[in-house]
Parts: sequence; C-alpha cells; structure tokens
Amino acid sequence: MARPRNCRRVGCLPGSQYFKPRGIPLSGLEEIKLTVDEFEALRLADLEGLYQDQAAVKMNVSRQTFGRIIDSGHKKVAEALVQGKALKIEGGDFDMASMRKFMCNNCQHSWELPYGTGRPKNCPSCKSGTIYRTDEGRGVKKGQGRCCRMNQQKQ
Repeated sequence: MARPRNCRRVGCLPGSQYFKPRGIPLSGLEEIKLTVDEFEALRLADLEGLYQDQAAVKMNVSRQTFGRIIDSGHKKVAEALVQGKALKIEGGDFDMASMRKFMCNNCQHSWELPYGTGRPKNCPSCKSGTIYRTDEGRGVKKGQGRCCRMNQQKQ
C-alpha cells in the first residue's frame, strides 16, 4: 500500500486564477488545470531561481517529489502556451504558510506579518522603505486544497 501524500507548503496564492489567450472568450477555450502546488514549484524554481533541493525544503517535500511537481507544472504551462489553451490555477495538496518575516535594511529590525495582509511599505521601527522578506514562515495555515478538506473530515 502506498503511503499517504504529504501536504505541500505554499508561500503564496496566485494573483489570478485564470490565464488565457487574448481576444478569445474563455467559454471557447479548452482549459488546463494547474494545481496550487505546481504553481508554487514554478514560482520557487523559475521565478526565485532556487535549486530543487532548496525549493523542496520550502515546500516540505522530498527533492524527487519536487522534481515531479515541477515537471508536471512545466508540461501544463507549455501545453497552454503552445496550443492556445486557458490555464486555471486551483486545487492540489497544500498547506499555506501562515507567517511572513520581513527585515529592514537600515535598522535591521525584523517582524512577522500574517499571510494575506499585503506587503508592508515601511519599517515599523524607522519608517524606512528599504525592507525585504526573509524566510517563508514558520507556522502553517490551512489552504483550500485537497489536504485541508481531508484534515477537516478527520476532525
């Protein structure tokens, strides 16, 4: 018997759920479903430039599992681009990182904010605008993926 799938940790949700070719109504397009964990793998590897082992740690999966997730995501995005299909981002097995940590370049003050509150514009200590995000967070908040529904059924 195969072991149960672990939930993948996700640092952020996409800003949009759909991407489609311009000028064609969504109703006239075939749709490809990209899961939130595949979206996160693409974000970590392709946008942030992390190596697979680093990204796997952030997502709380093995390097081999991360490789399978990103391969699946790459294939789906390529199919949507090449064949002119709509890309819908939803579902998957994931938990949402609950806290984000920021640090100020000027005064080295660090602080945490809950996910979903937006990016701060200034340091709360010195009001400088030169801040950056450090780690992805410590705790986990349940997202809207399959994992979370399974956890709710157990309670």
